[in-house]
Amino acid sequence: MAYIDIAERRQLRRKLTFWRVAAFLVIAAAIALVWSALWGDDVGKARDHIARVKISGLIQDDAELLERLDKIAKNNSVKGLIVSIASPGGTTYGGEVIYKAIRKVAEKKPVVSDVRTLAASAGYMIAIGGDHIVAGDTSITGSIGVIFQYPQLKNLLDKIGVSLEEIKSAPLKAEPSPFHVPPEAAKAAIQTMVDDSFDWFVTLVSQRRGIPKPEALKLADGRVFTGRQAKTAKLVDQIGGIKEIRDYLASKKVGANLPIVDWEPQDNGSPFFLGGLVQEMAEAVGLGWLSKVGSLKNLSEDKLLLDGMVSVWQFDGK
Repeated sequence: MAYIDIAERRQLRRKLTFWRVAAFLVIAAAIALVWSALWGDDVGKARDHIARVKISGLIQDDAELLERLDKIAKNNSVKGLIVSIASPGGTTYGGEVIYKAIRKVAEKKPVVSDVRTLAASAGYMIAIGGDHIVAGDTSITGSIGVIFQYPQLKNLLDKIGVSLEEIKSAPLKAEPSPFHVPPEAAKAAIQTMVDDSFDWFVTLVSQRRGIPKPEALKLADGRVFTGRQAKTAKLVDQIGGIKEIRDYLASKKVGANLPIVDWEPQDNGSPFFLGGLVQEMAEAVGLGWLSKVGSLKNLSEDKLLLDGMVSVWQFDGK
């Protein structure tokens, strides 16, 4: 009988320990969620530091990035900003609004543009928003220009015997159309748009880089430059990396020992939520690669769905 009592007590103790541990884990998870919701990464951003923003991939109208740059401009703990760029460009408007947001930061604190592997077209447009541009010897930059592309399906439709008829209010409405060769008036109208945006871009380069406009026009024939060539052409200020960036910031009275804090997009994922659990389970059974499929799909869609005029360097591997 005493043996049974001891066994029951041990079993009761094990159950009690299990529920204590479970309760502790639930409380810890709740505290972590509340902490993340209220403060997130802002705790590390409360002390004096140098902010760094990374801009990569195709550039579009990015509301989240603009909001981040606005917060950096208003945060008194941020003593300087590094804009690290690895992009072939994107929409002209996307580059324009990010450029303007960077200039707003520069009104309050020094900004250095860090040209990485590639900062071309709208990527270079963003780079000239900084007060100082640092590039690598073999970085690719430049490709100053604007392009407007549209598909032409007329020949394909003719082969399969399909046509699209249209009635419109004016000859230039919905031109250029992929369903017929655009009239010369439509091409001329689009060319004036491209020329106007191109003039704005070249004027910006001339003003920001201190290059006479005729010289800037010679550099704006669409070609790309290595970092060394860009330095000679005055498109960048300095060849180097993080040391040269810190040296420049120090010359602007930004503490040399201040930590560099990456201001990254808000991470909505969490291991405490279902999405995070599913991802962890998929990785545990060797199916983590499935999460990459959506990323590849988005990459292809991004390139195909760049609306309107674009400033993007496209490499033809042929």
